[in-house]
Amino acid sequence: MRVDGVENGDPMPTKAKIYIGAVLVLGAVCIGGADWRLLSPMEFFCFFGVAALVSGMKVRLPGILGTLSVNFLFILVGILSMTSGEAIAIGCVSALVQCLWKPKHKVRPVQASFSVMNVAIAVAASYTFYHWPLVQRLNGGMPIALMVSSLLYFLVNTAGIALVISLTEEKPLVRTWRECYFWSFPFYLVAGSIVWGLTNIQSQAQWHNALFLLPIIYLIYRSYRIYMENLEAEKKHIEQMAGLHLRTIEALASAIEAKDQTTHTHLGRVRTYAVELGKEMGLPEPELEALRAAALLHDIGKLAVPEHIICKPGRLTPQEFEKMKIHPVVGAEILERVEFPYAVVPIVRAHHEKWDGSGYPDGLMGEEIPLGARILAAVDTLDALASDRQYRRAQPLDEAMCEVEKRSGTAFDPEVVAALKRKYTAFEQMVASRQHSAARLSTDLKIERGAAPEAGFEISGHDVFGPVREGDFLTSIAAARQEVQLLFELTQELGNSLSLDETLSVFAARLKHMIPYDAIAIYLNRDGRLSPAYVNGENFRLLSSLQVPVGAGLSGWVAQAGKGILNGDPSVETGYLGDPAEFTTLRSAVSVPLVAPSGRIDVLTLYRHDKDAFSADHLRILLAVSSKVALAIENALRFRQAETSATTDYLTGLPNARSLFLHLDNELARCKRTKEPLTVLVCDLDGFKETNDRYGHLEGNRALQAVANSLQESCREYDYVARMGGDEFVVVLPFSNAASLKKRIPQFRRIDTRAGTTSDGVGELTMSIGAAFFPEDGTDAEQLLAEADRRMYADKQSSKARRSRLSLVRAESRLTVVQ
Repeated sequence: MRVDGVENGDPMPTKAKIYIGAVLVLGAVCIGGADWRLLSPMEFFCFFGVAALVSGMKVRLPGILGTLSVNFLFILVGILSMTSGEAIAIGCVSALVQCLWKPKHKVRPVQASFSVMNVAIAVAASYTFYHWPLVQRLNGGMPIALMVSSLLYFLVNTAGIALVISLTEEKPLVRTWRECYFWSFPFYLVAGSIVWGLTNIQSQAQWHNALFLLPIIYLIYRSYRIYMENLEAEKKHIEQMAGLHLRTIEALASAIEAKDQTTHTHLGRVRTYAVELGKEMGLPEPELEALRAAALLHDIGKLAVPEHIICKPGRLTPQEFEKMKIHPVVGAEILERVEFPYAVVPIVRAHHEKWDGSGYPDGLMGEEIPLGARILAAVDTLDALASDRQYRRAQPLDEAMCEVEKRSGTAFDPEVVAALKRKYTAFEQMVASRQHSAARLSTDLKIERGAAPEAGFEISGHDVFGPVREGDFLTSIAAARQEVQLLFELTQELGNSLSLDETLSVFAARLKHMIPYDAIAIYLNRDGRLSPAYVNGENFRLLSSLQVPVGAGLSGWVAQAGKGILNGDPSVETGYLGDPAEFTTLRSAVSVPLVAPSGRIDVLTLYRHDKDAFSADHLRILLAVSSKVALAIENALRFRQAETSATTDYLTGLPNARSLFLHLDNELARCKRTKEPLTVLVCDLDGFKETNDRYGHLEGNRALQAVANSLQESCREYDYVARMGGDEFVVVLPFSNAASLKKRIPQFRRIDTRAGTTSDGVGELTMSIGAAFFPEDGTDAEQLLAEADRRMYADKQSSKARRSRLSLVRAESRLTVVQ
């Protein structure tokens, strides 16, 4: 038996170095104190050579860097019939050849030296026992002493190797010896029987006749090698199945994270913490494997909990908590069908039990709770407190550990908490370095245990119109009448205006008399994102800039779930969560969905500085008026759309003729007061009809849009561009006269060159421009437009003449070339 030790480059613990040194010294003592007489030199050298030769006939051991060789047969022959020096020589040379002959890994000198000296010690121990006078007297020619000597050699040799592996890899000695070597002891029994047969042959014939058993030895070697190869293949298959098992667990864990996206790294972190804490508390390997799987799968039962409850950015209601409490039971039912080889199911079912018996689902207490579940409960809570959740921001890790420690002896096992407190910073460093047939489930089960969730139930503040004293029914009636009156006035005013801004402003002012708030935000749902349509109060700038994806933050959850939320945490809104630089003094929020008749879901959210400042009555009032508000918003948006359509050209997005006249009248009135000049340009596209006829209306529309964009780009911010109709555009240029216009006309002339190019790259459009000036050419809109139009047609005629002359010149030049 020989071991290669740890792989090259791996650090060796100090204990292992001390032990190896002791073995080297003891082996040298055994060699130096041996009897080195040669009783039969011919016999010794023959067996010495054969032993060295067969040392290359070795079988690799599964699971370690070691080999097993048939050279033990000849070592045993030396123990039986030679001096101790001869036996040790055969053993040491055999071990050295076994180390150096075709090694699987490079063998370091210390490894070879350890193997040789360890064999020397084993041979010396076995030889001493066999030749002990008392053993010789008791043996009486029977093979019993030889068998015991063979097993003693096996024990000393394998124990020495197992101990160095245990010290090097920091594994338990007994488990290492049992897993790596215990199964090979039948080989040593068989070897003892074979050597006893060789001894009988030697006693009845010449010693060299025993060499005829070499073919039998080779047959044994081949059979054992085939057996070991099959064992290695089976081991690889088991490892592959274990890997598949682990990947299945990880896939299930991914399903949990897909359901609850706010705990994206939670499962991996909990696994690291739980397994390391289990090692710290001395859990055996099977329980560690169970804890490793349970840490990944403890929340798998949440697949049966509605998503709007899991992702709710606020505290749960009692009804929602009832649904949440089923997840340990459902998780255990799911995992029972997996048939784990270790106890995963009890850990998953009990991970919400508490040390004092107040947990759920079974009300276990103390050591009735599996140790793995006690570890998982403490670790799970620590990571939850130190992570951002939908209903609150993360606490610093040290503060989270203090919170867990406060619950020691009530919620958590004191020993588990003490061990976690000693090591949690080291565990966090590990996490950072690694960042890295379906039966019906019990989704309708009612859990009797569990009074309240850790964060408490959704809390309502004072009643909307003040506290009502018991028995004071007159106050109660007056409050109800006041509420009805305010609701009536609020709903009446919602329909008085079709302006969105005015509607929301009036609504916000009226609402504040009923529900005090420090900030209000009304978000409109535009293509899956909530954009603030009205914001007032605290944090105005940040709330006004929010673009909240539906499903994200507090307001996004309300839009996705279509449910109201009471006293949620404003710090989980998209603008705050995940950004340490952003901070808000707002501590509570009430939010309701505004379901429009078209099906679009907008959101109304109120914020307060005080924690748990809103009451159930506040939520009820908002839900009562939400449909009216949604309808008012829908009507205002439709009116805005209709108003925009009436004053805007649908194709180019420019103001239309109606808007042009209104704007021009206003500008002329201003110019009359301030005595400032103004220029009106009328622009018409030449060749536009031919382009439409030749390339189609789509190409014509593209050209109109390009001209409109180019005109806007060529104008100043306070200039005004409108489409009169067809291919005619009007540009109003304040503070402009004939002199300043001469510099800008070339800019407008180049527009037809850029925008008039068709899709096949041919430029066929030109632009005719006519200008009229205030007050020289007129004092009202009709006069100026008429004069600019007349001049535009004059420009168009001269442009036609220029194009005709140009066409004639081109035709003559072509004719000249042909001649």
